[in-house]
Amino acid sequence: MKFIETKLKGCFILEPKIIKDERGYFMESFNEKTFSEGVGQKVTFVQDNQSFSTKGVLRGLHYQTGEHAQAKLVRVLHGEVLDVAVDLRPNSPTYGQHESVLLTAENQTQFFIPRGFAHGFLVLSETATFFYKCDNFYNKESEGGLIYNDATVNIVWNFPTEQLIISEKDTILPTLENAKKVW
Repeated sequence: MKFIETKLKGCFILEPKIIKDERGYFMESFNEKTFSEGVGQKVTFVQDNQSFSTKGVLRGLHYQTGEHAQAKLVRVLHGEVLDVAVDLRPNSPTYGQHESVLLTAENQTQFFIPRGFAHGFLVLSETATFFYKCDNFYNKESEGGLIYNDATVNIVWNFPTEQLIISEKDTILPTLENAKKVW
């Protein structure tokens, strides 16, 4: 597994070693020891989640605050998504900046997002199955969000706005300036 740290300290793109032959492929998607060494910290995942969405679905940008903050290791099992993390750590030199990663079933790339980040994704293929591990349990009272089109964050989704499918909840999320503090 190759670990590539992004411009956002603590966020890593993971490129697995894929062994292919006429039968298909094999890859190790997670190994606790290799992962901890690769990201430079011990992360204990306690929950796995999976979602299925159609083209144009934009989920997020979501986060958990305080003691319920979550780190996530995300990947796509089927399809293609643009995955995005936004740094919400108040003392970070990259506060308010984002990283975008193309995750596909074909490239098997994974994205590690530590605590203190908003996270979301846009489905680019006809359908996509999205899988992620969390290091903390979801807590509704600690939920926060950031509007997907915040001008100060300036995420380039490269998708027609009129074709986006967004939950009502996600269309009324606050801007970075008005978002709940993560810590």
